[in-house]
Amino acid sequence: MGEINSIAVVGSGSVGGYYGAKLALKERVSFLMRRDLKAVEERGLTVESPEGDFHLDRVRAFGTAKEIGPVDLVIIALKTTSNDVIPSIIPPLLKSGTRLLTLQNGLGNEPFLHQHFPDHPVLGGMCFVCINRGDPGVIRHIAHGRVEMGEFTEKGELSAIAAMFHNAGIDCRKLSDLNLARWRKLVWNIPFNGLSIAAGNLDTSEILERPALVDRVRNLMHEVIDIAAVMGHVIDQEFAEDNIEGTRGMGPYEPSSLIDFKAGNPVEVEAIWGKPLSEAKRLGVKAPEIEKLHFEICEAIENR
Repeated sequence: MGEINSIAVVGSGSVGGYYGAKLALKERVSFLMRRDLKAVEERGLTVESPEGDFHLDRVRAFGTAKEIGPVDLVIIALKTTSNDVIPSIIPPLLKSGTRLLTLQNGLGNEPFLHQHFPDHPVLGGMCFVCINRGDPGVIRHIAHGRVEMGEFTEKGELSAIAAMFHNAGIDCRKLSDLNLARWRKLVWNIPFNGLSIAAGNLDTSEILERPALVDRVRNLMHEVIDIAAVMGHVIDQEFAEDNIEGTRGMGPYEPSSLIDFKAGNPVEVEAIWGKPLSEAKRLGVKAPEIEKLHFEICEAIENR
């Protein structure tokens, strides 16, 4: 495949902006931007982090993929609600051997990319990070930051990409089972992203302060684990308790779906709740808690 000498970040919001900025300390990174483009062109890109703030004064930021041109690696960090634009955005970034790495939430992103770009290696990554956007051109990293990635198709050069992330100071771990990792991420995303909306605009601390909601979190997590098990992805039941305790240490964190909901933006309903629920129904696995939560989220969105 060859070396990775150029990277394009598509979707330069909180996730794409943070990991792209970290990589830009070591690599040639171009950012496809919308909202923050003018601010970044004028003032650069700033990351505020408990691990140490840093600022990129000169940023390769562009408004179109055509301005960036072909690269060796495309990192896709768009919300899944924008997946319909991917087939038209990505082609100017491609050349022979270009790898595609999605850092998006939920299920179905790797098959989507492979369907539209079958000649290019596809990888998937899960980001375990507390992060949000501040003023234009400012990313606020609150806690964590680990990326777990694996190959969806062969010859994606996982080791080289993981090493590149690691060299940029990102905790990056290679996965032998990408699908298992997707379901492990859903163990957290389904309850906390969902209840933050359905229970009335609550952050994670507020959810965990209410015993009835903690019970719902636990039941939702166990349903995710049960669905994954039928699909052949074994997740220890104790993983649920580990996630709950780990979330207690995050403080009053607003999940990304709540931020989108409060801002009036589209929420990633299908990728995070719809597709897992469809898998449960296809497999004949009962998931009443997920079904109830899915209904509550859709109702809240309709009535906001």
